[in-house]
Amino acid sequence: MLKRKRIPVALLAVGSLALGACSDGGDNAEPLESLDIMAPFFSAVPPEEDDPVDKALSDLAGLDLSVQWVPNTDYGSKTNTVLAGDDIPDVMVIQGKDQSFVQTAEAGGFWDLTEYLASGDYPNLVTENPQVQEAASVNGKVYGVYRARDVIRTSVILRQDWLDNLGLAQPQTTADLYEVARAFTEDDPDGDGEDDTYGIINPAWGGIGNGSPYDAIETWYGSGNLWREEGGELVPAFTTDEWLQALQYERDLVANGYVNADYATMDPATWNEPFLNGEGGIIIDVQSRATQLAGLFKEQDPEHYDQYVALVGQLDGPNGTYALPTSGYSGFLAVPRAGVQTEDQLKQVLTALNELNTTEAQNLMNHGIEGDNYTVVDGEAVFDPAKQDFTDQVTGAWAQLGMNVAGYNAYPIQEETEYDKALYQQRLDLQAEDLANAVFNPAAGFVSPTYTTSGAQLDTIIADARIQYIAGQIDDAGLQAALDTWRSSGGDDVVQEINDLYADLN
Repeated sequence: MLKRKRIPVALLAVGSLALGACSDGGDNAEPLESLDIMAPFFSAVPPEEDDPVDKALSDLAGLDLSVQWVPNTDYGSKTNTVLAGDDIPDVMVIQGKDQSFVQTAEAGGFWDLTEYLASGDYPNLVTENPQVQEAASVNGKVYGVYRARDVIRTSVILRQDWLDNLGLAQPQTTADLYEVARAFTEDDPDGDGEDDTYGIINPAWGGIGNGSPYDAIETWYGSGNLWREEGGELVPAFTTDEWLQALQYERDLVANGYVNADYATMDPATWNEPFLNGEGGIIIDVQSRATQLAGLFKEQDPEHYDQYVALVGQLDGPNGTYALPTSGYSGFLAVPRAGVQTEDQLKQVLTALNELNTTEAQNLMNHGIEGDNYTVVDGEAVFDPAKQDFTDQVTGAWAQLGMNVAGYNAYPIQEETEYDKALYQQRLDLQAEDLANAVFNPAAGFVSPTYTTSGAQLDTIIADARIQYIAGQIDDAGLQAALDTWRSSGGDDVVQEINDLYADLN
């Protein structure tokens, strides 16, 4: 096998090295005998070399898996260290499209997989959602097999007992939500005769476009998802009339006391507490929080826990019906050219990854060893409590290699009660329903040089102005002044760069 070579992170060094180290057609290198992978882990300890999941996955892949497990907290720095070193793995989990990865990829440091994945030769690597594939790409090129995540997660979670006490239906529109928030604040939903409740529970949430309750409401109003297409060009969502409408709605909620007073400073780690304690009755967050809250109510009131939590998906806004999706992926598995140096070796890797996306592999990565730490009852996985440490290791480590781009087909986990099962099924139903109205970010696959270097500062300008406007600290003129500052601080350059890339691919 050829000696592995360095991939310095510096752009010019990467470009010259990549061109010198790789040969698309030369098959002088020997076939790979193992598949060296670098991946993060979240479990208490990583799997050992003789791990039974390792052996089973190696058998499926047709190559001996050799995984370098790195604690997730250290993974970013370790990635840069490895890319600048002499021992490059065959496959690396890349957690995001940061500057060093983009520069390395575009300079030839990682294999461009676009045509290989589109060929159909690896059916388990063909995405079931092209819009997610596009979001995971870099300026029209695919440099990794993305790790699929739920596309639809945003929901409205409400105190069902409060709705029942007031005779209110679950909200279906943003106007309904406003009325429920008002009633939860003013109409004594817990029936204690005290003025001690409010509607929406909102924690401090910085940034934009990261799934906050603000983002959800603005999307429901039709602002778009970070960007939207207008007249053949892409414009930032926060420059639209619909975005301003949504902010006025959010400001009215705050001004009337229908949101917790400490919304700008509340610790997100305490988000559940007001809901559980009967202080606030609405949370706009991911669907899994509803399941989590139901579980906490089960601890408090095992006999009646099924009466507290209501789950609603997208809300119809005044300008139409729009759902806020996630990016649909969490990083990707990329193939460094210094590790995999020929096209034949690349095809070996893709064949192995294709096998690691089968249903059998998904069960191994997400559940463990059937008949050992879990069994299958009525088509559902049931875990052995005595093997919990091993199960935690599987889900905290091996699951990080799960791609599932062609769909997730592993056994569902058996729920404890009929209510739990019904709540889980409702989540699946809402995901399918809301996906039809999902508003994807049309600029997600483009990398703006200006945004790469100044994006955090630019986002802060908008995020701060949004909170100040909602709080009533600035008016329309003040909000416009912030937008002008964003433009003059590099925002206009970002818009131009994004649209240049958009034009090149359309």
